[in-house]
This record gives sequence, structure tokens and C-alpha cells, in this order.
Amino acid sequence: MAFEYAPAPESRAVVDIAPSYGLFIDGEFTEAADGKVFKTVSPSTEEVLSEVARAGAEDVDRAVRAARKAFEKWSALPGAERAKYLFRIARIVQERSRELAVLETLDNGKPIRETRDADLPLVAAHFFYYAGWADKLDHAGFGANPRPLGVAGQVIPWNFPLLMLAWKIAPALATGNTVVLKPAETTPLSALFFADICRQAGLPKGVVNILPGYGDAGAALVAHPDVNKVAFTGSTAVGKEIARTVAGTEKKLTLELGGKGANIVFDDAPVDQAVEGVVTGIFFNQGQVCCAGSRLLVQESIQDELLEALKRRLSTLRLGDPLDKNTDIGAINSAEQLARITALAERGEAEGAERWSPACELPSSGYWFAPTLFTNVTQAHTIARDEIFGPVLSVLTFRTPDEAVAKANNTQYGLSAGIWTEKGSRILAVANKLRAGVVWSNTFNKFDPTSPFGGYKESGFGREGGRHGLEAYLDV
Repeated sequence: MAFEYAPAPESRAVVDIAPSYGLFIDGEFTEAADGKVFKTVSPSTEEVLSEVARAGAEDVDRAVRAARKAFEKWSALPGAERAKYLFRIARIVQERSRELAVLETLDNGKPIRETRDADLPLVAAHFFYYAGWADKLDHAGFGANPRPLGVAGQVIPWNFPLLMLAWKIAPALATGNTVVLKPAETTPLSALFFADICRQAGLPKGVVNILPGYGDAGAALVAHPDVNKVAFTGSTAVGKEIARTVAGTEKKLTLELGGKGANIVFDDAPVDQAVEGVVTGIFFNQGQVCCAGSRLLVQESIQDELLEALKRRLSTLRLGDPLDKNTDIGAINSAEQLARITALAERGEAEGAERWSPACELPSSGYWFAPTLFTNVTQAHTIARDEIFGPVLSVLTFRTPDEAVAKANNTQYGLSAGIWTEKGSRILAVANKLRAGVVWSNTFNKFDPTSPFGGYKESGFGREGGRHGLEAYLDV
């Protein structure tokens, strides 16, 4: 007789969310110049968590001026001194990791075991890693005495709010730049808590500025004439608009955009291990991952065996309260994103693909979508071409390695891919032909601060993470 799961909720008491938050400019929390505010809600319950000041163009200008003023002293500090602040931030993140994990789950909707076991350890690791680089920039391969650029304008998405902040801020500070960061409007809270961590760490005023707001604030930040570097993670459409805005200026630009990653399973792959990798690839964070393995390319001879095992595994996933430690599938981040996922899934059905989901009871409140896979998918289907950014997997087949490579590369994106086979020679041969910035072998969605990340084609350009991530913030 199987044991039933008992609820194992993480306590909300570990995080104290204030009724309202201001913008973080020049080391202080302040109201928006025009007094505008917006509400941030919990996707799993639609509960209003807090009211947040909404930045406008005037606030962007204030923040950039504060960052410019702070740049002179911050960039003049010896690298070892800057490193002390980064080490301090990393340790405080570790000390407050439980609090931050609960906060991220409440504001984003992802399961607590993901924020606790993946997001927060990686956030701290990025600050530790770049702290180590701060006094070694002469040896990073970019020439002697590389100089910082100045003020970095950074715009981050809602799918990994605190982790994307770490990816952006850690290398910027290590290299001597100052920062103005705009978090996504649906997930501003962890960035505002990070502002408090900056104060707790004694970071000089103006070095980091946080501006919650909507797209107009991000556009004003990108276009500001005194911003020297723009870093953006988000949709390809917005990335193209940013590229047009900075064209003809001297601003350096890093774009990490959409993806339609292929997870390629050969006939000699260990099926159970591959199934776990496929599940991680597309259902981690409800599929709201730029590098998600949203296309499964399975060799024809093992299609039936793999799909049977995959459906059996999906039937064991638990969807529900993200604060429950047993939960595998949390809430979709917003009503807008849920509507997009729903529309694309319905289009997949209308175009003739066969839809399947495990028996799954969805909560009555919040934004939810059952894990879904489509079979009988061709390369002409919309669901095989467009980024859905949700827990939806499209299954295609292939017969030969060349056909697998051709289908994997048949996309406007080029961010990630996965290969499953027992042959090391096949891994190397196929990986070298895949036009993807990151290729995982017999695993998926593994991240490390020492490893560069980025894409080709409409997945953007530039690299974040590792030694490569320093270059985007240096005048080289």
C-alpha cells in the first residue's frame, strides 16, 4: 500500500513583507517622483503581497546620477576592497537564504524546494565567485589594468528574479562599475530585499540602485545618455527594441533572450535517466526558463518506450501550494503569462498535435497550468517553433544523428540543447554541430558561476558567468 503525502509547508513567518516599498536610490528608500505605485501579488493565491513605488523617467535620471556620483570612488577602490563588500553580500545572502527563498516563492510562484535548493545557493555562489575575481582582473586575459565602463543599466525578468540580479550585479561590482537595476513588475520584492542586504553589508551609497517599475522605466534606463552598459534578460521582442535603442551609441550591450532548446535522446541512452533530464528540462520552474528543453527529439526506435516512461513519471509530479516542500509544479507567474501558454497549447491542438496531461486537479485560485506534452508534432507546428515559456513539451522524432542535428538547429533561437547517449564520441560529434550557447550532456539545467552562459541568433549575444562574464563590464 502506497503512503499518502502529508502537507509539509514552509512557514511564511520567516519573512516580514512590509505593506509598501519605495525605490532604492542613493542608499535610501524613496517614493517615486510622480507618486505612482503598483501592487505585487502572489501567483498561487492572487493575494496582494505589497504596494511598490513605480519608477518613471525622472526616477531613472535620479538613480543614474547617484550611480555616476558613486562611480568615482567605487571604481578607485582596490579590487581587494571591492571584494570585501561582495564577500559580505554573499555571506548575508547565505544567512538570510531561508527568508529569501520563501519571499521568492511567494512573489514568483515557483516551488520552495527550487528557490531553497537551486536559486539561493547559486545567488550566493555568484557573489562569492566574482568577489574572487575583483583583485585579479589583470590576470583575466583582457590585458593589463582593465578599466570599468561606468554606470550599468540592468533589466531582469520575473522567472529567476534574485538569481538574474546576481548574474548582473556581481560581475558589475567586481569590475568597478555602479548599477541601476530594474526588476520585473511582477516580482520586485526580492530585489528590494537585496537593497536592504546592500545596506546591511555597508555598500557605499549609490553603488547599487533598484527601480521597480514597468516597461517605460526600463526603456528610460536603456535610453539614458549617461548609462555606459546595458544588460537585459527577457523576451526577444524587447531585446530587439533595446538593440535598436542603443545602436549608434557607445553603450556596450549584453542580451540574453528567448529559447526553444532541443533535448536529444538517442537509442542507447539510459531511459530512466533521460526521462528525469527531460522532466528537469521542461518542468523546472513550470517551464518558465529561457533555456528550457521545450523540444524533445527522441530516436524513432525508442519513442514508445520513452514516452511510456515519461507519462508514468509525469503522473507522479505534484502540483499545488509552492510553499509545500512536496510540490514539483508551482504556479504560473501571472494571468498574462497563463493566457499566453493556454493560447499556444490550444493552437497546438488546432494544428493537429496530440495533447496529453496527467490527471491533475488545479487549485481554485491563482494561475495554474497542468504539465502537458504534445506528440505527433512536426517542425511546422507553432508549438515546435514559438517559445511557450510554460510547462509544455513538444515531442518530435528522428532516425539519424544528422537528422537530429538538423531538427535541433531548425529554430530562430540558439540558447541551449541537451544530448543523451552513452557514447562520448557521439556527444562530442553532435555537440560541435549544435548551434546553441550551452549544450548539456546526460544532464540538463545545470548551472555554475564559473561557466559562461548565453546564446546565438535570436537568443541574444554576449556571455554571462565565468571569466567571460567579466568582459561585458570592462573597457577592453
